[in-house]
Amino acid sequence: MLKENLAKVEENVRTACKVCGKEREEVTLIAVSKTKPVSMLQEIYEQGVRDFGENKAQEICEKYDKLPSDIRWHMIGHLQRNKVKSIIDKVCLIHSLDSYRLAEEINIQAKKHNLVMPVLVQVNIANEDTKFGVRPEDAMLLAQEVSHLNNIKIRGLMTVAPFVDDPQDNRKYFQQLKKLAVDIACKNMDNVSMEILSMGMTGDYMTAIEEGATMVRVGTGIFGERYYGKNNQ
Repeated sequence: MLKENLAKVEENVRTACKVCGKEREEVTLIAVSKTKPVSMLQEIYEQGVRDFGENKAQEICEKYDKLPSDIRWHMIGHLQRNKVKSIIDKVCLIHSLDSYRLAEEINIQAKKHNLVMPVLVQVNIANEDTKFGVRPEDAMLLAQEVSHLNNIKIRGLMTVAPFVDDPQDNRKYFQQLKKLAVDIACKNMDNVSMEILSMGMTGDYMTAIEEGATMVRVGTGIFGERYYGKNNQ
């Protein structure tokens, strides 16, 4: 079933790329594997997927040594400052930078490991009370503040759009995030680039790609509904 699910998602990604004139290679498909057992990740890995997204630092740490070393782990969930040190040398990208205090901690831990950590500013594009992320009007200021830190590099923006029945309802939010990225890029800040737009999930990733997404985060569409059992081995 996983193989078939992945094939369908891949077909949809290619279709969306064709609609907006993108090459397939311009969009990274991140398999969101939160709460899923290692065996399911291994199965998807064997189908060629190398980018996996997790919501919790603990899950990245638990799975990291049990799976192939060429996996690119993405931290896509809310990140607490006291968890940064546990994943700083394990992830390829942190999608959820939402405060300067978090940026400072990432910078401190990255310096200890002699690396520059790529991050995305998480934007609460629809200003939902239940979502993390900075308000759209505050994203520029956060980028300016973070630009002075030497061991962290902003590479774009991320958003979690509202849950909707019709993906077209989120088109305006994806357009807004794209415009915000263009506005920030125009400032030509040090250590800040806007080549990555992480937006679109199982319900709306095709629309997100059409509006400029370079990364889409698909969990249910690949793995099925979340599993909350105690044993996630």
